[in-house]
Amino acid sequence: MGILDRFRLDDRVAVITGASSGLGVVFATALAEAGADVVLGARRAEKLEDTRKAVEERGRRALTVSTDVASPDDCRALADAAATEFGKIDILVNNAGIGTAYPATKETPDQFRQVIDVNLNGCYWMAQAVVPHMPQGSAIVNVSSILALTTAGLPQAAYSASKAGLLGLTRDLAQQWTPRKGIRVNALAPGFFTSEMTDSYQEGYLEKMMPRVLAGRIGDPEELAASLVWLVSDAGSYVTGTTVTVDGGVTTT
Repeated sequence: MGILDRFRLDDRVAVITGASSGLGVVFATALAEAGADVVLGARRAEKLEDTRKAVEERGRRALTVSTDVASPDDCRALADAAATEFGKIDILVNNAGIGTAYPATKETPDQFRQVIDVNLNGCYWMAQAVVPHMPQGSAIVNVSSILALTTAGLPQAAYSASKAGLLGLTRDLAQQWTPRKGIRVNALAPGFFTSEMTDSYQEGYLEKMMPRVLAGRIGDPEELAASLVWLVSDAGSYVTGTTVTVDGGVTTT
């Protein structure tokens, strides 16, 4: 196998949550370009149609399933639909997530729990749901954040806690499933990339953060997608239980 061939995903099936917009769309199209068929899950089922078309324009098959990852039943339904349609699941990208910016003295228990239910619990339910359908050599990537590792000037206790929890979950699932099932589990920790979340930031926030970014700019989502393709492909076959930080150097400052 040539070195570039290791990045190919031909004949593989990927499940992506949070696939209706933002980074989820970029991840879906990148995996399709690398050769994977893609199963798309999100709460906004109508928006998944655009992602499906983008995958099919790249010559791959796509399936859309309305999914709220906070519901274990929805997670099982997504995994079962993927396995029924394609016969297996080779890749899971746990991308669904929500964020809040409530001061810690004002955030309610329900607001905190909602973020944990989607960002952390939802990744666990999805991982549990797909593993019975995964052959040896499969890969799971949990999309965390640099806020699992540092702060960024916003009151985001729930979001930071959920994303930090994902790093512990990633390590534990890797030590359980890599030796016994041959399933690799890793995390991505993105910095500042154009997405629905960054679109909601207050005016001037990203400019204020730029002195912490050694690269001096916001990341291109395709740069993050390239790291994802590496992690889930044979190019990353010796990588498990780790967190890959893709942040332009924020966490070094």
